Amino acid sequence: MTPHSLAFYVHTVTTGTLLGLRPADSPDRVSSVLGTDFAENASGRQAMFRDYGLAEFHWHRARAGDPWAGHHFSIEVHRLARRDRSIPGEVLRSRYGRFAPRLRFEKLRRLLDRRGVPLVEIPEHPGNAPHHRTFWQPGSRTAVSYIAVHGEYSTPGTLRVGDVYKIQAPVTGQEVELRRERTRG
Repeated sequence: MTPHSLAFYVHTVTTGTLLGLRPADSPDRVSSVLGTDFAENASGRQAMFRDYGLAEFHWHRARAGDPWAGHHFSIEVHRLARRDRSIPGEVLRSRYGRFAPRLRFEKLRRLLDRRGVPLVEIPEHPGNAPHHRTFWQPGSRTAVSYIAVHGEYSTPGTLRVGDVYKIQAPVTGQEVELRRERTRG
């Protein structure tokens, strides 16, 4: 793993931004930074996301004529295990260099700990447990999910136990509390 790509992950988890882009940014703002090389996917007229390879940005709106409101972004780290060097996209590659096919959770956590950026474990969505574990950075409202246990149909065969699956922002305190309530209930 290059120090530059590690810096990308650390910066994203620490700030809750991706190259300065916030989860609430408009589709035009995201394209102005990441470019126009994306796949656009819509779910009806109320939800849309753009897939930039490694990064995805998601938007929603109440009605078809309303402007898009940013919902969240994710870094789909698991895609790097395909060993396709084009997955990060030209903008991220030119800024951060080569991305390794895997990101070890404990390595990322150690780097964050050294910077005083704690990760707190939160309950996993029932459909992902016990195969995934998720940790949350309260200051940036960013979550990091990793493979905890292999499952034949639940985890990618290209990832090992301990590999980061994805990073997502924002994950709000309210969302964390809902997860906790579900596990108590």
